[in-house]
Amino acid sequence: MTPVPLPERLALIPARGGSKRIPHKNIRDFCGKPILAYSIAAAFESGLFTEVMVSTDDERIAQLAREHGALVPFMRSRENANDFAGLMDVLREVLGAYRAQGREFREVCCLLPTAPLVTPLRLREAHEVFQREDFDAVFPAVRFGYPIERALRCGGDGRVHMLQPEHYASRSQDLPPALHDAGQFYWLHPERCLAAGRIFTENSGAVEIPELEAQDIDTETDWALAELKYRLRRGG
Repeated sequence: MTPVPLPERLALIPARGGSKRIPHKNIRDFCGKPILAYSIAAAFESGLFTEVMVSTDDERIAQLAREHGALVPFMRSRENANDFAGLMDVLREVLGAYRAQGREFREVCCLLPTAPLVTPLRLREAHEVFQREDFDAVFPAVRFGYPIERALRCGGDGRVHMLQPEHYASRSQDLPPALHDAGQFYWLHPERCLAAGRIFTENSGAVEIPELEAQDIDTETDWALAELKYRLRRGG
């Protein structure tokens, strides 16, 4: 029997060279491998993609990406490699470059390069929700550990103030859970999100994942916590 070809489905890993808070963050060693390698491996192991590519302006990142099996069919432009370029700018540039080659992608997964806790299982789970519900975008989200209605802000005088003082007497168990973006990946219909100019449209969905499966990595402490979670999930 002739195998059924996959639809044109792209894994886009945006990995620019500049990282001020953690230098060389996208290629730094994480538990024995460059951190970028984990995102590439998860994309391939999911079995979902016709193409896994890395968008970068850095030759070292490009070489490492190729060594781990990803494609770097073109380098990122200078204007989309600065601190102000967003994910939508990169998506627009990448899809435009592919379109110039005569290729279109019906579905795109923007998979972040510093997401070593992402798994092929979660990629597949989110993709199932993405297709079943016909969302514009779907991404993993983590529950806040404490009700956001009882959040505090510290003023310049050192005094704290409730953001929602009407919940001063509310019990935690009576308040609805709130989620935040896990910062791992975003399944999206590119034409819809580009038309809206954003990933989180009014027709977006989320897959809740446990806190042990996600860690935002912006500081050295974040990095250490991510490595700790990685080892705990693998039994040591």
